[in-house]
Amino acid sequence: MTTDSAAPWLIAGLGNPGPEYERNRHNVGFMVVDLLAERLGARFKRHGKAQAQVVEGRLGPPGPGSRRVVLAKPMSYMNLSGGPVTALRDFYKVPTARVVAVHDELDIDFGVLRVKLAGGDNGHNGLKSMTKAMGPEYHRVRCGIGRPPGRMQVADFVLKDFSSVERKELDWFVDRAADAVECLVSEGLERAQGLYNS
Repeated sequence: MTTDSAAPWLIAGLGNPGPEYERNRHNVGFMVVDLLAERLGARFKRHGKAQAQVVEGRLGPPGPGSRRVVLAKPMSYMNLSGGPVTALRDFYKVPTARVVAVHDELDIDFGVLRVKLAGGDNGHNGLKSMTKAMGPEYHRVRCGIGRPPGRMQVADFVLKDFSSVERKELDWFVDRAADAVECLVSEGLERAQGLYNS
C-alpha cells in the first residue's frame, strides 16, 4: 500500500444529486463535504473527466500540518458512486488508502461517528459500488443515522429527511463529522479514531 506524500486526499461525500434528495438521511455525506467546501471558501464545480462535482484546496492546520485535498460529490446517484470516485482517484493519482468515503450508516445510532480503514459495505450500496470499483482499502467516515422505526423499509427510511428532533442536532453532527475528516487527513487514523469514535 504505497502512499505518495505529494498525492492529495480524495474526500468523497456520498449522496444523491437533485433538490428532492438534498436533506435526506442518505445525503449526510454531501452535507459534510458541503461544509468542508464552505470552510475552504470554495464552491463545487463540475469535473471535466468524471461525473462529479469537485473542490480542490487544503485542510487541516495552516503550515506543514495542512494536506492537499479534493472534495467530491459523485453525481451518478448513490448506487453508482464507484465509477465517478474511481475516475477522480485515477485523474488525481490518489492512492486508494487516501480515498475517504463519508456516508450514512444504519447500524450506528444517530449522531454517532466511526472512522475506519477498509472493511465490508454493510449493505450500503454506495460503498458496495466503490468497493467493486477499487477494492475495500479506503477510509470511511461513518455517520450514524440509526435504524428505521417499526416496519418502515430501509429504502424509504434513508430517502426521508431527518426528523424534527434529529434536525435540532444535525448541524452539530455534520460539523463534528467535518472535523473528523480534517483530523483524519492531517493527523492520521489513530488520532481521528481516538477523538471521534464516540
